[in-house]
Amino acid sequence: MYRYDDFDHEFVRSRAAQFRDQVSRRLSGDLTEDQFRPLRLQNGLYLQLHGYMLRVAIPYGVVSSSQLRALADIARRYDRGYGHFTTRQNIQFNWVTLTDTPDILDRLAEVEMHAVQTSGNCIRNVTSDPLAGVAADEIEDPRIWAEALRQWSSVHPEFLFLPRKFKIAITGAAEDRAAILFHDIGLRIVKGKGGATGFAVYVGGGQGRTPYVAQLLRGFLERRHLLSYLEAVMRVYNLHGRRDNLYKARIKILVNALGIDEFARQVEAEWQSIDREALDLPDAEVERITPHFALPPLLRRPATDGAIARRRARDADFDRFVRNNTAPHRIPGYRIVTVALKTPGQVPGDATADQMDALADIAERYSHAEARVTYVQNIVLPHVALADLADLYDRLVADGLASANAGLITDIIACPGLDYCNLANARAIPVAQAIARRFDDPDRAAEIGALRLNISGCINACGHHHSGNIGILGVDKKGTEHYQITLGGSPGDDAEVGTIVGPSFAAEDVPDAIEAIIATYLEQRDSAGESFLEFYRRVGTGPFKARLYGSRSDNAPTRSRVLETTIGG
Repeated sequence: MYRYDDFDHEFVRSRAAQFRDQVSRRLSGDLTEDQFRPLRLQNGLYLQLHGYMLRVAIPYGVVSSSQLRALADIARRYDRGYGHFTTRQNIQFNWVTLTDTPDILDRLAEVEMHAVQTSGNCIRNVTSDPLAGVAADEIEDPRIWAEALRQWSSVHPEFLFLPRKFKIAITGAAEDRAAILFHDIGLRIVKGKGGATGFAVYVGGGQGRTPYVAQLLRGFLERRHLLSYLEAVMRVYNLHGRRDNLYKARIKILVNALGIDEFARQVEAEWQSIDREALDLPDAEVERITPHFALPPLLRRPATDGAIARRRARDADFDRFVRNNTAPHRIPGYRIVTVALKTPGQVPGDATADQMDALADIAERYSHAEARVTYVQNIVLPHVALADLADLYDRLVADGLASANAGLITDIIACPGLDYCNLANARAIPVAQAIARRFDDPDRAAEIGALRLNISGCINACGHHHSGNIGILGVDKKGTEHYQITLGGSPGDDAEVGTIVGPSFAAEDVPDAIEAIIATYLEQRDSAGESFLEFYRRVGTGPFKARLYGSRSDNAPTRSRVLETTIGG
């Protein structure tokens, strides 16, 4: 992973010292809340429903054992003993005090972490494939370029006060595991003529009130032009992006208002006017960054292990864990392991201080002291020897981290919702917990197969409900919490925004509604090999609407009707 140089260390320490002074002036009354607000947002500090929340950056999701221990220490000393891993590969502490925040930033600086630009109208934390550098289907490690983007975008003077927040994601693999098509800018490493690598550039994706799938802006961009070309994109957006309407300020609105062709023309014209020699990334800088992301010294091992095979044969839980929570590593004899922070009944994405300490120890022993935060709110251990899988699994069981549900219906993505967020219309956590408990049968989850279920507590879509195969959106209906259901969303290469099925459901009816949707799929699919998303794309919303709403003329769902269609058939 990337290690700070002297400039990085000084930058982070000076920002922490600067914010300590700003907090002191706020507490003394020298700064009003209106004056202090933009300063705290630039340092990741939000004022939420019950108090302050601090969002800590984890660039491209890579975190070391020492950093995990620091996060655990912060959770114990300054929070309520836990943190929440987010869909931007960050971590949030929801119960910090203003007076403690400078000390937290100092503690983060000790382990090369910070909270700069995790909020505000700026370029946010650059996200990437959590399997970067180890995935068997990878063309090139995207973290090298994500790090270059981090350095370019950090306190960039031209882009600190954009019309709205700005998000960039990058992948270097055949399979998109970074949801690049739902980002303001999505980058995919591709091969051009002669085998040279470059970037396909997508623009204008996003969720929220007006969801869009990103459009292709440029099919192949030479590597050396990455920063200058993105500078041109940002300048066009900064010049023309709406500042008079919060809901129309994102680049997706501009791209769709102009049309992709006109937007591309303006970007190209701006790019031609840029001093590329000053902005293009020198080969020497790429060569400086690249060694930080070299594989650790992994000894080649046998691609199969008899002891692991025998354990799988006699231990159904272990077999399920290996099948669902591990993936091939590019080096024979190793596996990539997902630790799902989704034990049914628990808060999706939450990890206690004890669990973070345990993950730090586990990563140190089994994964060369490295872990990854995923945008689906799980943790990946990227370098696990096949021969160590059984020992690792037993340790995860002991620490309550062995849920074998990665990619299944109980691997739910959820935002904090109304339990914490002052923007939310409804709670997301209790609904996620109720659904997870309803489907807490590993055999049934396996029968359902791969399924992405996402929950957001408001239209801002921090739970990415638009991209869920099943999406759930909390809405306020005459002062009560209701939930709108969408079907058919996908965050991958086949990215699609989910379609609203019909009228919303009361909170207590949501698990029954999901039960009815799943029953419809299982009863009507062509075969066990047809996934939920494939089934939906074949049949559309019709069968699901019929099951959920029946023949009622007003099409309004009732608890009795959903129960009848679920239990009574």
